[in-house]
Formats: sequence, C-alpha cells, structure tokens
Amino acid sequence: MLSCNRQGNSHSGTPSRTSGRPNILFIMSDDHAYQAISAYNDKLIQTPNIDRIAHEGMKFTNASVTNSICAPSRAVILTGKHSHLNGKIDNLAPFDTTQMTFPQLLQNAGYQTAMFGKLHFGNNPKGFDEFKILPGQGEYYNPDFISKKEGKINLKGYVTDLITDMTLNWLKTEREEGKPFMVMYLHKAPHRAWMPALRHLPEYTARTFPEPETLFDDYEGRGTAAKTAEMNIMKHMYWSYDSKLFPETAKATGLDKTPVELPNAYKSYMGRLDASQRAEWDKYYQPISTDFEKDYPKMSDKALMRWRYQRYMQDYLGTIAAVDEGVGRVLDYLKESGLDKNTIVVYTSDQGFYLGEHGWFDKRFVYEESFRTPLLIKWPGVIEPGSVNSQMVQNLDFAPTFLNAAGVKVPADMQGESLIPLFRGKTANFRDAAYYHYYEYPAEHAVKRHYAIVTEQYKLIHFYYDIDERELYDRQKDPQEMKNVYDDPAYADVRARLHKDLEALRVKYKDSRELDDFYIQRSKARK
Repeated sequence: MLSCNRQGNSHSGTPSRTSGRPNILFIMSDDHAYQAISAYNDKLIQTPNIDRIAHEGMKFTNASVTNSICAPSRAVILTGKHSHLNGKIDNLAPFDTTQMTFPQLLQNAGYQTAMFGKLHFGNNPKGFDEFKILPGQGEYYNPDFISKKEGKINLKGYVTDLITDMTLNWLKTEREEGKPFMVMYLHKAPHRAWMPALRHLPEYTARTFPEPETLFDDYEGRGTAAKTAEMNIMKHMYWSYDSKLFPETAKATGLDKTPVELPNAYKSYMGRLDASQRAEWDKYYQPISTDFEKDYPKMSDKALMRWRYQRYMQDYLGTIAAVDEGVGRVLDYLKESGLDKNTIVVYTSDQGFYLGEHGWFDKRFVYEESFRTPLLIKWPGVIEPGSVNSQMVQNLDFAPTFLNAAGVKVPADMQGESLIPLFRGKTANFRDAAYYHYYEYPAEHAVKRHYAIVTEQYKLIHFYYDIDERELYDRQKDPQEMKNVYDDPAYADVRARLHKDLEALRVKYKDSRELDDFYIQRSKARK
C-alpha cells in the first residue's frame, strides 16, 4: 500500500563533512532519452563520458518527471513543487517569478552560482551571480545568448561546444577559491530539430540503427489517447525541418504539399549557418536528398517509415555525441583541478523521449519512454561507485537534495524528497509511488490531459478533459506497455488499490478536480 503518512518535505540525512559544503554541478540535456545513454542501453550510441558518472557514482533506473514537457519540468526542478503549485503547467503559461527557487536559497547561504545554456523560460533567472542563457529554444549554430553582464550577445560556433566553453571558463577564471559553487550546465541538445556538429556528420549520417520492436505499433491494446496523438514519425514529422530533405527535393516529390511541412522554419535554422558551415553541411545532406528523390517513387509506407526513423536517429544521436564530449571536458577539469573530490555531479534530462517506440517521437505521455528520465549522480565519499538504485525518484527531488547537501533549511512547501539517504543505500521510508500530471491539451502533438500514479510494478492513468478513460499497465510483465489491463478481472484488486492510492497522492500533493478545472478554464481564456 502507498505510504501516505509521510510529509513530502521530510528531508533528513544531512551529511556531516569535514571538507566543507559540497560544490554542485548540475548537468541537464533537453529531451535526452535514457535509451540513448550507453550506461542504460548500448545498442544505439556509446556515451563513455556520461557513463563515467554512473561508474563513479549511482545510476537510477526508476527516475522520472512529474510533467513530461520542457519548461514545466525546469520549473519543478527549480522550485521543488509540482506544476499545479508552481503554476508552470505547460510551455505557454508564464512562470511565477515570486516562487522561491533552490539557487536563490543556495546563493543566500553563500554559494557562488552560475547558469549556462538553455533555461527555456524567463531571461533573468533569480539566484545567479552569472548566467548566459539561450533565448527560448535557442539555435544550434551561431546562437544568441542573453547574459547577465553583457545583455544579448551572438557567438559563432556550435551551441553544445559554446555552453561547455562558458561553463569551463567560469570554473577556471570566475569561480572564487574557497567558496562553494553551484553551476547549472544546461544543453539545448538533443532537442528538435536535431542538428549535429559538423565534425559528427561523416559518422552519423552514414550509420544504421536497430529499429525498436514497436516501431509499427497500431495501438490496439490502448485507448483513445494513444490512437489520436500526433507524434508519429511517418505521419507527423516535417520532411524538411525534421528529416532534413532539401526543399527542392520536397517539391520534386510532392511532399511540400503535404499538411506536415514547415519550410519557413527550415529556412530559419539553416539561415544560422555561415557560408563555410553550410558548404560542409550540404556535403552530407545533399546526397541524402538526391538518393531519396531517386528512391521515393518505389518506396512503400513501411519503407518510408524505416527511412524516416533512420534519418531521425542519425541526427538525434549525432547531437548527443557533442554533449558527451562536452561532459568529458568538464569532468576532466574537475579531476585535474581536484574539485571532483567535493563536488556532487548530476547528469539528467528535462524528460524522457521516444526514439521510435510505438512509432513516436517527442514526449508528454506518462508512458515509459517519456515519463522515465536518465539520472546519474556521483559524490565521492558519499555515493559508492557503481551503485544502482531502483526507487521512484523524480525531478521534484533535486531542490531538497541540493539544499540538504548544503546544510540549508528546506522550505516547508517544497514537495520533493532528499535523495541523500538513497546515496547512502538507505531506502526505507522513501516514496513507493510517483505522481504525474500533464496539462498541455489541446495543443501541439494532441496528447490528452492525464494524471497518474506509478509504482515499481504498476501504472494507473486517468485521461480527462474531452474523454474520460483509464488505463492500467503491469510494468513488470508488460514493460513496453502494449496492453491496457484496466478491465481485466485478474487485476481487479490491483485496480481498486491503485484508485485509492492515486486519490491519496492527489491529496498529499494538494492537487484536485477543482485545480484540473481551474487550469482548463485558464487555458481556454488564454486562447
């Protein structure tokens, strides 16, 4: 049964360290699926530098998000509160700047703080001595940044490398000796539209990747939400923007007249490249378009799906190659400088992502690939190297964990749990169920509003708003979540128990039907 008698802000276990308060390096990528980290799965890509964090620390196998979409996830991380309390329920809702964030609390407690990379919302993050952040989604090539000291600047180069350079420069030249620091090192990659660094094009545009078993899923075993979502690789990706077909090829094949095309967006991001960068880019993508135009007339729908899947993987995984290199550079500096001995290093993503599972890309659902997120943490002297943890941890837990580690009092309204007892191998009394709530509907990708309870074995989901459907999955017997067993008599007792536990979680986290209705009405008014 669900343990509901514990308070969400129970944060015991502050470590006693003679070497002083630990530094914190928080590394987060955007849309980095756990399937695309070789510490979790070595079939798609090798990420030796990110894997170092797992080898030297702890790998979490049941880490998840509370709301699988970019800006809301970041708001949860900063505030330690679920979306319905911090107000950032979707990418469109404004962030409540009166919310207290953990960087503000660390800064007030004497930490030197910095943020480099993608925040996604707001251009003046509170609680940072220095920041250089991308405006909105940002660009892969020659991007603009908004900086605390210089205002808006433009830098030439590849965004992943630039964010790494900024982070290293701060650590080497701006960090104050003897003062603990907290740095948020935040990558744009591998977010859509997946533009690899030029140096990785020769390898990744030539690679072929294994297909997921469910690439051609027909959603027969699930309900309306899965059947009506608009995130199918074949049907809903853009031909030029996503698959990188040259507009001339799209026109010659008639694909420019399909409902799914974004010619202006393609021109916009390609327009960021200078002449030499564009020439190098075209050297690899022109043959792809030429070959496709020749083969297209004889390609079946299945062949087209397979072609699009490979194009997706080549670009998506190609962007991760630069992320892994950057992480390696930063880890190397920490070791060379001796900072690694008292620095907590976290690698995670703002949510999971579909890499062709169920024929999908993107995220949003509480289904496994978007709900679950990579989480690797090392802390020498506290976390045993090579540890593995299967507890139901969430991005909700970062804020109280960092505050707890720094010896800073955790505000009573933070809802996460400190992970420090887990670092020490103490799993008793930690949450045995995670709560999830997704709000951005009707909107891009058409994923229905839903909330859910997830345990190590089961997942109960309630889809609402314009439908009223429930789904139940046995995560152990059906890890690919192909069969909804909600109406299966064999699961009647499980279903009844999970209904009670879900309602208890809603009460515990102060969510309610009234709040569901409030956010529905607010979204309607916004339109």
